[in-house]
Parts: sequence; C-alpha cells; structure tokens
Amino acid sequence: MSQAKAPEPRTTLDPERVAHWLARHPDFFVGREGLLQQLKVPHPQTQGAISLLERLVHDLRERAETAEWRLEHLLETARHNEAQYQRTRSLILALLESESVDALGEALSTQLSERFRTQAVALWLEPGTDGATLQPPRFALDTPTRVAFDELLDGHNSRCTRLPRDTWQHLLPHTTPPDQHGSCAVTRLTVGEPLGYLLLASQESEHFRATLDTLFTDYLGEIVGRLLVRLDAAHARRG
Repeated sequence: MSQAKAPEPRTTLDPERVAHWLARHPDFFVGREGLLQQLKVPHPQTQGAISLLERLVHDLRERAETAEWRLEHLLETARHNEAQYQRTRSLILALLESESVDALGEALSTQLSERFRTQAVALWLEPGTDGATLQPPRFALDTPTRVAFDELLDGHNSRCTRLPRDTWQHLLPHTTPPDQHGSCAVTRLTVGEPLGYLLLASQESEHFRATLDTLFTDYLGEIVGRLLVRLDAAHARRG
C-alpha cells in the first residue's frame, strides 16, 4: 500500500518582489480590467476596504485639491510680490526726486507711512554736512545717540528689534511714544564712510519683530546712503 504524499508547503510571495515586478510590467492589467475591479485596498480615512478604482479616484481628487491649493498659494504670493514691487517703486522714485537732504527725509517719512504702514521715521546723520537748519525726521548725531544705535544694532548692519519707550523718546523726539515699547527696523548708513542711521518704527511691538528679514531695510539703507552722498556733493558744488 503506497503512502500518501505530504502536501507541499504553501509559498507566500514577497510583497516587495510583487511590487517590483508590477513596476517593471505596467501593462500587466491590460485586458485584465475585471481583476482591477476585484482588488480591495484599505480605506484612507475609515476602517474597511474599497475597490482599487475607488481608491485611485480618491487619491486623484486629493492630488487635485492639493495642486489647486498650491496654485492659489503661488498666485497669492505673486500678487503680494507685485504689490510690494509697486510700493517699493513709488518709494524709490519719490526719493530720487528729492532735491535736498531735508526733502529726502520728508519723502521717506511720507512714503513709508502711506505705503508701508510705518508710523515713525528718523534719519540721524553726521553733523555739518550742509549747515542747514535740521527739520524732522532729520537729526544730527551725537555720542549718546551713537551709543543708543549701537545697542539697538548689537553688532549687525541692519536689525529688527524691540524699541523701549525711553529709547523711542530719544531717537524719535518728534513723535508720540508707545505706552510701553514698540518695535523698529534700523540700518547703518555707510558709503565708504559712516553717514548715520535710518530708523523705522512702529508702536506695535510685533510689527518689526526680531525674526523678520532685513533685506528691505538693507536695500533702503543703500539707496538712502547713495542719495545722501549725491545731495551733499550737489550742495558743495552750489556752495
């Protein structure tokens, strides 16, 4: 009497090898559409299973929504950049039209207030550049004021930081100080040699928060510094 053969051990395919094989044979399901409809996969949000086609539709819908959100974000960023460019353009053109240092300071104050919601501006310059009577927001530097600016900058060329009430009163004597402290963006004006400081301030403590980038402040300081040199040279020629 012959002995019955033992059943062969059941083999299980390695999922990674199956996935690799299917990736190399993307046409496997061509002509096997019925198999696609029979496949079940986990539901992405609830317990249970759905067909592969339903899952594909769900994933495609999510991808479409994500792409739509990214597109809207890009459009919003483009609109913001366009508005920022137009404001900056108007500011620079107004500064270029200034015929004196005092006119430059007034253009800075007006343009930054109207277009960038900057509540206070001060232009502290080395004394004796043109001998004129100074008009706010232009002021003449002295030793205590240099020390105050050095403390604000803390070794940086430009910086956004908190502006205590007493420092506000010192550096912005022509404006109303905040109840406690405000915030500011400050930059050192230097074109070959120190020219002074430009200070933009807000009574809102978080308006010029420390984490803000100083690219705009640096750029504005470079423009103002070069205009100061040009205006000073023009005044010397007239004198």
